Amino acid sequence: MATTVNPDPEAAAAGKEPRGPRSLLARAWDNLAFRSVWPELNGAMGDLGTYIPIVLSLALARHLDLGTTLIFTGAYNAVTGLIYGVPMPVQPMKAIAATALSDPSFGIPKVMAAGILTAAFVLFLGVTRLMQLVYWFVPLPVVRGIQLAQGLNFAMAAVKYIRYEQDLGKGKRAAPAIPSAVIVFVVGVAFAVARHPAAVRELRAGPSRMCVVRISREAWKQGFLKGAVPQIPLSVLNSFVAVCKLMRDLFPEKEASATSVSVTMGAMNLVGCWFGAMPCCHGAGGLAGQYKFGGRSGGCVAALGALKLALGGSMLRVLVEFPVGLLGVLLLFAGVELAVAARDMASKAEAFVMLLCTTVSLVGSSAALGFLCGMVAHGLACSCSGRGRWGSGWAIPSHYSLTG
Repeated sequence: MATTVNPDPEAAAAGKEPRGPRSLLARAWDNLAFRSVWPELNGAMGDLGTYIPIVLSLALARHLDLGTTLIFTGAYNAVTGLIYGVPMPVQPMKAIAATALSDPSFGIPKVMAAGILTAAFVLFLGVTRLMQLVYWFVPLPVVRGIQLAQGLNFAMAAVKYIRYEQDLGKGKRAAPAIPSAVIVFVVGVAFAVARHPAAVRELRAGPSRMCVVRISREAWKQGFLKGAVPQIPLSVLNSFVAVCKLMRDLFPEKEASATSVSVTMGAMNLVGCWFGAMPCCHGAGGLAGQYKFGGRSGGCVAALGALKLALGGSMLRVLVEFPVGLLGVLLLFAGVELAVAARDMASKAEAFVMLLCTTVSLVGSSAALGFLCGMVAHGLACSCSGRGRWGSGWAIPSHYSLTG
């Protein structure tokens, strides 16, 4: 039997009694309180498989200010954990990062211009509540197709990290069925310190110095054309639509709308990008990864944010020596958890739409192209079935569970 999800949580919340200051403090405390210590700390490390490789590559290849990025993303972690009460991830904007790493002329001013323009667009969608309309309009099979494609991308990238870039000696001891993210991270830091012992002496507590990035007219133009244009559809699909629907699956008791998520993400980047922090967004893969490793509360990401704020840019030498193969372990399980979400299709037609969307996204290396094909296929399926309704994506089977 299927249960219908309310498409507008904000409207439902409007009928509740207003909360006083004491109840707001109690809610904030509940959002940040650990459900259990070790699983929450374990979950905090579950998203590092995507965060560290991208940020570190940009820091080394394009001179991204790692200290400023860690400070602002640490603050983002704390704010999102406080507001939403779930392990909401903070990840680099992947389309902008890919452009910067593949194009030597796409420097930091253009990266920041792309981030600011993307943030302004999604903030506009959030303030005008158009994002909620997008969230309602996109059917569940298309969202699952995008999630499955990204999950498979994560898994393939993880295998590449482990197989080709692993720098550890081959051992005979069998690995556990599900490795602990905390153990993986601690082992990686230990190897990094062993490779570069002086890195320990370079660690300093506290924030790094920062300055305002100067962005020329040409940087605004190139940032829009090469960075914002490919990033906007990816952000709308994966950072808002997919994240909110996956959050409904994992945390049905929590209230978060595509409108509120777009407002917080847009506002955060409109501040951080001016100071050189890497443009960031939320991601369904990060949420799935942190949930897989035990994250159940906002305190999970707040703890990660506190670590980033405490160490700042002094982590650069340690991260440079971090074995990237170990990050592949984290990335692999995040990809598997995200791909598993695609198993709740209730009919062959929905499964076909999902697989078509996934295939086009992978073959064409474009989530936007997969989205367009999926929407067309879903429209044709609705017409042929004679249902005459678009929103089949709101029906979520009651037996569905990501961990079952």
